[in-house]
Parts: sequence; C-alpha cells; structure tokens
Amino acid sequence: MNTHQPLVTLVGAGPGDPDLLTLKAVKALQAASVVLVDDLVHPDVLAHAPASARIIHVGKRGGCQSTPQAFIEKLMVQEALAGETVVRLKGGDPLIFGRGGEEKAHLEAQGIAVRVVNGLTAGLAAAHDLGAALTHRAHAHGVVMVTGHASGAGPLPPVDWPQLAQTAHDCKLTLVVYMGVQSAAALEMGLLQGLPPDTPVAVVEHASQPRQRHALGQLQGLQKLLADEQLGSPAIIII
Repeated sequence: MNTHQPLVTLVGAGPGDPDLLTLKAVKALQAASVVLVDDLVHPDVLAHAPASARIIHVGKRGGCQSTPQAFIEKLMVQEALAGETVVRLKGGDPLIFGRGGEEKAHLEAQGIAVRVVNGLTAGLAAAHDLGAALTHRAHAHGVVMVTGHASGAGPLPPVDWPQLAQTAHDCKLTLVVYMGVQSAAALEMGLLQGLPPDTPVAVVEHASQPRQRHALGQLQGLQKLLADEQLGSPAIIII
C-alpha cells in the first residue's frame, strides 16, 4: 500500500533553448513516470525523461486550439492518485503566465502535494537575445510583465493600457508584454495615451531558439512593424 502523499511537480522548461533548462528541472524529469507537456516546450527537453515515461501532449497556445484546462487538471489528479510520479512540463516559468497558480490550487484542493521548479521566463530571454537590459540605472527603475491576452472574460477586467502607459512613463518602467500579438491594435492605441509615439519597441519571436527573429521600431507603428516583418506568436513585445 502506498502511504506517500500524491505529488505533482510543475516544471518550467524555459523559453525554448534546451540548454537553458535548470539542473533541478532535469532531475525532476529524470524521476518522472508521466510527463504532461505543453506545445511550447522544445522536444529535446523530453530527452531527459526516462524511456519508460509516458509522455502526454496537452497543447496550450494562445490563438490556437488547446487542450481544455479542466481536462489537464483532471488528468494530473488521476495520474497522481494512481501513484505515478507526475511532471507537468511548461514553457517558461510555471508561475508566470503559465497557469501554475491555478493548477497548484486545484491539485492541493484534491489533497495532492505540489512542488514547483522555476524556469527562465520568455521575457528575460527575449531581452537577452536583443542584448538589452530591462532595467538600467539611467533609464528604467523596474519592469512590468503583463499579458496582452486578457480579454475581460475571466474574473479580472482587461488591462487598462492608458493607465499602465502613464504609470510606465511616470515611474520609468520597461513593459514586457506576453501574448500581445493578437491585441497589438488595442495595445498600441492604449499605450499611446500615456507614452510618447517614439518610445522604442522591440518584438522578439521564438526567443532563445535558432528560429528566433526580432524587429525594432517605435510604439507608434507597432501594428505596422508586426505586419511588415511578418512576426507572429509566440512573441514578446518589449516597450
């Protein structure tokens, strides 16, 4: 009889480059018997899982057909209660736009212990790819990471872009926008109500990967920049 409390480990796979995986993430994968993996995880990361491990692809990508979150949570509970060593493998960091908080709460409510292994989030990798600093003593006192995907359909209201722009301007903050390509029109229009039109903007697609592309421009013209350079998701917008 198994007397150990069921456990699920939420593991951050980093932004894409498998070399950016942490040692702690590698150890968690090596011990896994079941791995539930997101679409944005590089396939080479799975090489660290045992050959005997069951790999279950549960795609989650903005703007695309995705595995329902309720189904993923039900599957994690089912496998953990069956005595499996479960790893939930996510792109970036589980607790930064990775629904890790939701999954942790759901699992714990079912009596399942949760361990979180941090991963390098895509916003940091995107800035690194540009050779840019998100903070700088002469230019930026801090960073705001925000989703451009918030529609207001959930419990939170949509992002107030004009207010955020004014705060960024007054407090000298860098904005790092995740999942913002589809809402670029609203983002540009809203941010222009608080930031100068010539505010520098960078868009980084597939950060840290060999297929990484980027484009530089100004806030006024963000939509045009995306269209001209044919940049799409997954991408990070840095303002």
